[in-house]
Amino acid sequence: MDILERSHLTIIREVAREGSLTAAGLRLNLTQPALSHAIRKIENQLDIKIWQRKGRSLVLTQAGEWLLSLANRMLPQFELAENRLRQFANGERGSLRIGMECHPCYQWLLKVVSPYLERWPKVDVDVRQKFQFGGIGALFSNEIDILVTPDPLYKPGLKFTPVFDYELVLVVGPNHPLRNKKFIFPEELASEILITYPVAPERLDIYTQFLQPAGIGPRQQKQIETTDIMLLMVSHGRGVAALPRWLVEEFALRFEIYPVKLGKKGIAKKIFLGCRDSDDDIQYLRDFIEFAASSSLEI
Repeated sequence: MDILERSHLTIIREVAREGSLTAAGLRLNLTQPALSHAIRKIENQLDIKIWQRKGRSLVLTQAGEWLLSLANRMLPQFELAENRLRQFANGERGSLRIGMECHPCYQWLLKVVSPYLERWPKVDVDVRQKFQFGGIGALFSNEIDILVTPDPLYKPGLKFTPVFDYELVLVVGPNHPLRNKKFIFPEELASEILITYPVAPERLDIYTQFLQPAGIGPRQQKQIETTDIMLLMVSHGRGVAALPRWLVEEFALRFEIYPVKLGKKGIAKKIFLGCRDSDDDIQYLRDFIEFAASSSLEI
């Protein structure tokens, strides 16, 4: 007995559905003689009688009825799978896993993801923050599809697209003595409690680009996970923080906080979206990057 094929199930379903070889042949793009030959070939291949003649009609045997039930269950699954694969190939459906190496960027990401979901209703979006081997490792290991980072690491097989510029500033409360200064020097933070996200100092720009080059450290570093709590603490004089200016201006509507420039020139940064070169032909991924870049013009 040979292996049951999908084409066998298709013929069984169409003959049963149409009720005649002529009508079934039209649906299958086969002439009646060709369909009759195909039916005999199926029975010979499977070594079992599937139809029996009753007058001028073909009637399914018990084995044929079971195969018809199987065809009605399996063929829609094949058709659904093929349709989904076409959608994947055309970039209409898929999964977009976004990795974050930029804590403040969650506020920006909300503004990008919301309209993106409207544009791509069949793409599942997932946001991930913690990676076993870091963001670059997560890209290479296919744990994520896009990495949001202010510090791109250019390696073969990856590409990074800048999506927006921002200035890193010091954030202080209403009664802080640094509030009205045009800019500050690193040594002015030596007596401060510096509130940061739970990230190692070597990955924080306030350390690598401002404090460490001057050989300065804060009196204390306090780590807080959420932006809201961080800024609540700053507004009540419990410490200072370093955040993007656009984020400070946005949260100033809720908290009494003030931005202060870090150094005479300030600290200019960019946010990049990284992805694998091999994914460049995925339309919904490419569209997210293009949409993110255009949306960021408003920040």
